[in-house]
Amino acid sequence: MLHEGDKAPDFTTKDDQGNKVSLKGLRGKKVVLYFYPKDNTAGCTKEACDFRDNLGRIKRKDAVVLGVSPDGEKSHGKFKTKFELTFPLLVDEDKTLVNLYGVWKEKSMYGRKYMGVERTTFIIDEKGRIAKIFPKVKVEGHVDAVLEALANA
Repeated sequence: MLHEGDKAPDFTTKDDQGNKVSLKGLRGKKVVLYFYPKDNTAGCTKEACDFRDNLGRIKRKDAVVLGVSPDGEKSHGKFKTKFELTFPLLVDEDKTLVNLYGVWKEKSMYGRKYMGVERTTFIIDEKGRIAKIFPKVKVEGHVDAVLEALANA
């Protein structure tokens, strides 16, 4: 279980273009690391588009946005192209990141239990510490809350 103030778990993975991305390589910048369940689904699309539409405001806070789901590089590429997303989507097919960050959880829909990503956002400060955690994110208004937290991080 991660808490605000903890050192963020380091990782290296590929993005939607096949480029290697590591948390250590982003030191000196604030990182908005948001976990979402699946490409091309209603809530995930709205969240991604909200981040896209506010990316300029986020960059002015010297922050970068990284989206993470268990989808593969090809799925991420199509999702990114379809919705003109302007930030990297990280590949986590083996679920390393969702487990490292504790967002792979038992969920329930219509009485059926299954494992999946609990929509969660982490703001990681310039030194690699977790400045803010948004658990069980509700998409509506989330980016505004992230911007407010970035101003205080």
